Amino acid sequence: MSRWLAPAAAVALALAAWEVAAQWDLLADLLSIEDFLIPAPTEIAETLWLERSLLAEDAWVTLREVVLGFALALVAGLALAIAIHLSETARRALYPLLVASQTVPIVVIAPVLVVWFGFGIVPKLLIIALICFFPITVNAFDGLRSVDPELLKMMRTLGAGRLQILRRAELPWAMPFAFSGAKIAIAVAVIGAVFAEWAGSDSGLGHLILVSSGELSTSLTFAAIVVLSAIAISLFALLSLIERQVIDWREEPAR
Repeated sequence: MSRWLAPAAAVALALAAWEVAAQWDLLADLLSIEDFLIPAPTEIAETLWLERSLLAEDAWVTLREVVLGFALALVAGLALAIAIHLSETARRALYPLLVASQTVPIVVIAPVLVVWFGFGIVPKLLIIALICFFPITVNAFDGLRSVDPELLKMMRTLGAGRLQILRRAELPWAMPFAFSGAKIAIAVAVIGAVFAEWAGSDSGLGHLILVSSGELSTSLTFAAIVVLSAIAISLFALLSLIERQVIDWREEPAR
């Protein structure tokens, strides 16, 4: 309780200040805009309840895109990390391309993917995977390279082959690194989903934000943002729980 008390108090204080500033039109006057453009937290909460069916329907669309896109990035990222770890040639050829892939803004790539693959789920999964791919690959690769050299020397002395060393030493050692990259990726995956739905979609929370903001329905826009944040936080917490279970299981024999 003591660990959560300070953050909860800070959030409550911020919401209270926001409520007062919105109800008294302080923020609207400060920004010189209409007061209905800055909804109070109570108005957002009311919209969350009144539009719960619409938000739930769009949230399911976005959640499915996030989970599938993240899974695609996880499989591809771990596979590439192992490949460039095992092969010096692959590392020299592919690692620069991996870094270069992050220099092109996703907002530029998203419309192109929609043109190529249409308005279905495929371009959305690719956009999310592109955002999640880099942190997973880089962190997993760093974990594979960070194994204690003395442990590797001992295993070679005992006659372990390359694949045995990878399976019994390097992969378990790299798991905390891979989970760190995965947690970063899952946190930003919802951003990729929003960009993907902005590029071309007729459903999802990103599409809802785009439509509601265009109609100046700011309370609905904020409500969709709240749901997006809840999805990201929930997925991050789930991944952290899985990490604790898996890492504890890996470390248990050494105790």
